[in-house]
Amino acid sequence: MIAIIDYGAGNLFSVKNALDFLQKESTITEDVQEIRKADAMILPGVGAFPDAMCMLKEKGLDKVICEEAQRKPLLGICLGMQMLFETSYEFKETKGLGLLEGSVVPIDGGGLKIPHMGWNNLTILNPCKMTEGLKEDAYVYFVHSFRAETKDENISCYTMYNEKIPALVHKGFVYGAQFHPEKSGSVGLGLLERFADLAKIQEEER
Repeated sequence: MIAIIDYGAGNLFSVKNALDFLQKESTITEDVQEIRKADAMILPGVGAFPDAMCMLKEKGLDKVICEEAQRKPLLGICLGMQMLFETSYEFKETKGLGLLEGSVVPIDGGGLKIPHMGWNNLTILNPCKMTEGLKEDAYVYFVHSFRAETKDENISCYTMYNEKIPALVHKGFVYGAQFHPEKSGSVGLGLLERFADLAKIQEEER
């Protein structure tokens, strides 16, 4: 069972629909005990970082996410990925979940249109479970104005938009996709399926 965490903001139903299409068991929930019982977690997100972190804390979900991420897979999507990091500078300096080292900063488009919106290709830097079977230069769908700034060792895939933008990050049980896998066609569905397989492995090991 994959818990899609509902904290009041996020692309919840499109993620749920993608998992349903893949015939992967999931539930949209804000219930702490249900999240603890799940085999994996997905943290979606659209909107502003400070507001999203405030909503997570108000529901007491920040602590359970950090605790459960030590023992089972977690996937942050778009803003959900950015929230995995230590700090964001969107509007004001705001603390994140601190599951990954690094910060969230504005994209330097170098004259390119911001937000970075549309299809862009992935370059694999450090392969991980989610990149297994992923073809080099696969295209996925992005919508964002801020990017993660982190060590290369945390970056599984990146894309270029005037500068290097971490697209898929990974450390331990924690994964983050800056792009929207649920909107990225067969490539995105493949990535979600591999994440769901991690949940299945976790379930079998329990």
